[in-house]
Amino acid sequence: MKVTVVQDKCVSSGQCVLNAGEVFDQRDDDGVVVLLIAEPGPELAEQTRRAAAACPALAIHIEE
Repeated sequence: MKVTVVQDKCVSSGQCVLNAGEVFDQRDDDGVVVLLIAEPGPELAEQTRRAAAACPALAIHIEE
């Protein structure tokens, strides 16, 4: 699994962090998504998929 984010699309909803806090964080100044792990292991796959699905801006992309 490879994860990418498009920070310009992010609306700072925080759904990524709520669903997969080990993989995503948010910038302190504006709340924009920060990718912590670009290739999460199998133990984080389900949470990462949930985070991508929950993103209202569709700013998270997963390549299986």
